[in-house]
Amino acid sequence: MLRFATWKIIAILALTLAAVLVVLPSMFAPASVKALENALPSWAQPRTIVLGLDLQGGSYVMLEVDKASVLHTQVTNLRDDVRRILREEKIAITGGIGAQTRGVQLRIPDAAERAKVLPKFRNLAQGFGAKIGGAPPLEVRDSGDGLVQIVVTDSGVTDKVRHAVDQSIEVIRRRVDALGTREASIQREGDDRIIVQVPGLQDPEQLKTILGQTAKLEFRLVAEPGQSQSELEELDQVDQPGKIAIEKQIMVQGEDLTDAQPGFDQQRGGEPVVNFRFNIRGAQKFGEVTSKNVGRLFAIVLDNKVISAPRILQPITGGSGQISGHFTVEQANNLSILLRAGALPAKLDIIEERTVGPGLGQDSIDAGKRAAYVGAGLVVVYMLITYGVFGIFANLALFVHIAFIFAGLVLLGSTLTLPGIAGIVLTIGMAVDSNVLIYERIREEQHAGRSILAALDAGFNRAFATIVDSNVTMFVAAAILYFLGSGPVRGFAVSLALGILTTIVTAVTMTRMMIAVWYHYARPTRLPI
Repeated sequence: MLRFATWKIIAILALTLAAVLVVLPSMFAPASVKALENALPSWAQPRTIVLGLDLQGGSYVMLEVDKASVLHTQVTNLRDDVRRILREEKIAITGGIGAQTRGVQLRIPDAAERAKVLPKFRNLAQGFGAKIGGAPPLEVRDSGDGLVQIVVTDSGVTDKVRHAVDQSIEVIRRRVDALGTREASIQREGDDRIIVQVPGLQDPEQLKTILGQTAKLEFRLVAEPGQSQSELEELDQVDQPGKIAIEKQIMVQGEDLTDAQPGFDQQRGGEPVVNFRFNIRGAQKFGEVTSKNVGRLFAIVLDNKVISAPRILQPITGGSGQISGHFTVEQANNLSILLRAGALPAKLDIIEERTVGPGLGQDSIDAGKRAAYVGAGLVVVYMLITYGVFGIFANLALFVHIAFIFAGLVLLGSTLTLPGIAGIVLTIGMAVDSNVLIYERIREEQHAGRSILAALDAGFNRAFATIVDSNVTMFVAAAILYFLGSGPVRGFAVSLALGILTTIVTAVTMTRMMIAVWYHYARPTRLPI
């Protein structure tokens, strides 16, 4: 029991030193960390503990998917699909395709033609995310007298909303990362909400601007005299008052963009613009459209508003172009970020926002430090008074235990929050609790008349099972908090789980090693407990 191989002692000490070195940069001032980053090679760059919103301040926004916009998109796509099927089957209808709140309706007087297309209408459910064994997203009704209704069901709307949330999280992450922020927290809240926390960002208006726009970019042709009104729609213009009639058909979509960067147009006196580039598919479409429509106005539409409508003077086949709209430098920069990150699948409404100032965050840090210092101090004093030399060993193991927790937070890239500090304070008591179990067991064995070696051996071996059982129970509770909780609850769970794992290492292995070294040199005749 008290025989520790030299390599084991060296390994434990090396692991402790590594943990201290990992945590050390977090103790430096930001300027010192920056100087250290410049001095070290890329593979040795220091990593620091990332503080959460409640510790360093920042912006908090809760977003909700607009179900009405999701449903409108579904109905629009459904109408286009129905029109495509009718065109393919060469079927004429009476009165056109009418769009309703939850679907579309049309009238097909001929029974044979109706029987021909109804199965194809029902097959459209596959494109609307139909799940095996689940409720159908579309319902096709033959209402008699040739009237056919295709309705989006509640299940279809719910599935689309959930899918829109998943897509929105990825788009939002790309947008926030483009702002240059670190460790933003973006997570789902329920079926239709998203929580965005950006530590260190003190300008909530910029965040709201980036998150509030759908950034759905489209290129459409401006209407010409004599065109059918059913194929046109009027949209507001950004750079001048009034509306402009444009074709409903989308010639090129913004999803074909590969890059968008802010710039300046020297031909317009240095006016801020956004330069964009298409992928191969988008470049082909753009080149084809501009080649066939030289002389026509080509509208650039963002979120159903016409930014500009320049005239096509010549075919543009290079796969790149420019968006101008009397932007400011900030507007051009924000628009380029939106286009690079991609369009949101649905409109997001901001239903809650708040800003945590750095002063409040510093108050939280100071309060957390005081709690940690007081808690650790009381534990250290208690262990010294109660167990003497063995209390020193427990306290040394406790400091290593804390170092391991912070090193784990750094290596995992976890964000330290105020509840996380509470979890660390809790594990301080749990760590020495394991030592108390061991020491009390050793004391009982010594009082029972066992020798020093036998008492030490029995104390560690018989208390080990109890320590593992209690820590496994707590670890299960921490895992449940992590997987079922969100935000601050997860921060608490991470700190608690790391503390539980390191407790077993420090309270058992390290304490045993220190007692073994002490016994080897001191050769006591009686244990000091």
